[in-house]
Amino acid sequence: MAEEDYGTFVDWNLMGDLAKSSGPTKVDCKELKEFKQMARQGNWAKNHKLRAQVYQQLIKSIPCRTITPDAEVYRDIVGEAATKKPSSHIPLPEFVDGNPVPRYCLKADAVASAHRIINCIAGQFPDISHCPSLPAITSLLLHFSKDEAQCFEHVSRMLACNEPGKRLLDQTFLAYESSCMTFGDLANKYCTAAHKLIVATAQDVLEVYADWQRWVLGDLPFSHMVRVLDVYLVEGYKVLYRVAIALLKFYRKHKTGSQGGQNQQQQDSGKIRADIQAFVKGIDSTVTPDKLLEKSFSIRLINRKEITLLQLTNEKSLQQKGITVKQKRRNVQLALNPDTFSSEIVSTKEMRDIWSWIPERFALCQPELLFTTSNHGCSLNRFYSHCEGHEPTLLLIRTTDGDVCGAFLSSDWEERKRGGNKLSYFGTGECFVFRLKPEMERYEWVVIRHPELASAIRPEGQEDSASSEGQNADESLQQPDKPPGDLSPFLAARHFNLNSKNTSMFMAGNFDSIIVGGGGDSNALYIDAELNHGHTGRCTTFDNPPLCKESFQISLLEAWGFQDTMAQ
Repeated sequence: MAEEDYGTFVDWNLMGDLAKSSGPTKVDCKELKEFKQMARQGNWAKNHKLRAQVYQQLIKSIPCRTITPDAEVYRDIVGEAATKKPSSHIPLPEFVDGNPVPRYCLKADAVASAHRIINCIAGQFPDISHCPSLPAITSLLLHFSKDEAQCFEHVSRMLACNEPGKRLLDQTFLAYESSCMTFGDLANKYCTAAHKLIVATAQDVLEVYADWQRWVLGDLPFSHMVRVLDVYLVEGYKVLYRVAIALLKFYRKHKTGSQGGQNQQQQDSGKIRADIQAFVKGIDSTVTPDKLLEKSFSIRLINRKEITLLQLTNEKSLQQKGITVKQKRRNVQLALNPDTFSSEIVSTKEMRDIWSWIPERFALCQPELLFTTSNHGCSLNRFYSHCEGHEPTLLLIRTTDGDVCGAFLSSDWEERKRGGNKLSYFGTGECFVFRLKPEMERYEWVVIRHPELASAIRPEGQEDSASSEGQNADESLQQPDKPPGDLSPFLAARHFNLNSKNTSMFMAGNFDSIIVGGGGDSNALYIDAELNHGHTGRCTTFDNPPLCKESFQISLLEAWGFQDTMAQ
């Protein structure tokens, strides 16, 4: 009966124990509090038909916009095509951000039905700009729908929910990005040990946490996911946070057990993301669905109010920085003319490679040679006079050993004068250092990769002093206690003026030296007044290794500006 009524799209051979209907056949409940308790206890978890009916009841009770597309709208739009087999080659809308429809326990051709439903939703909800969880939600609800039209109506109601303070799906990049930041904040507070593991092993913490929704909606096995869905449809968005934090806790336990307490080495963030994904997909071998929910709801104090406040604060922070839509890096090829471009340090190809690293708003600019020691001599004063008034600049160095390194410097060198004769740091978190030879590597601001190192926004006018010898005091990375209401470290990830002194020492200069990158015991680059000798070492700001031989002699130095060809 269940198969006839609510299993049209289900491959029952994949359902395992869930294909066997047992337990209660009816839910006589109207109070939300009772639903909440029953959902957590799995009251309808062993009866497919009952679960489908409960889902229908819960979704129909969602307060929605006055005009919300229903099943009849879907039938009118699809028309005769509804009776035809949908094509599996229908591409998904761009707003799902490349996330596929997970099959779970659907029939192979039912995935194509999900594609058709999602594309119909895209036409009815033109305000959706970013909704990467939609494919998973559509697939899940299709397991419990009589036909495509009913699934369409259920998904539409979830998207059209207008209950104050309640949300079910992120529909904009702003909401999604702030949710990733919020998850970082919650992990830092409620899952400290696991969070420290990610900080210690991943080069970019936020890149790892950007997958948090997919761990739940996409990677979890179907048997676990439907138990989460039971509670999610009753309690809302906060359930996703709880489950994701529980998954992070289980992952940490798995890693510490398999590593035997050995020190964790930092790895590429992509490897950590793939490792977590593989763990979540295979979690059914070690963690039952009930155990996962038990862990999720054993986290004390986390509540909807805290999540909402964090989310709103994060959104406000992103809006202030203009990050409201997903920025897609265009494949801008620097159109260098080999006949006119001339550098004694880098080739045309190497300059194109460097250009691929710079902030996108400068990518269409042309390189303009401002200073070179071969033409202007080895004078720091002349270097300043040729570079002042240009922002940003690119510094290239070739050593007498043939190594090539440099830095992208976001601020005008004229800013050094604000400190008088005192060597003071300035610049922003867009600065980075790099080496080209013997190996090509870029080192960005450490806070981009590890935002938990940031503390709060720097008060206006505050500056950091640098030693005249180019060396810095060994300052602790420990984050100071912050009063309630301050921006969390994850909110500060893209604020480029922070008061974490040893993680925001970008560039400095006076009459006897240039410094790029400070903090710790050394600088990324230190160059003397004669532009002849230099020093490089690991610094806290960029967390870079020495860019070449630690003490080096400069064979040639060039400074390049960015010429806006569109403004000419």
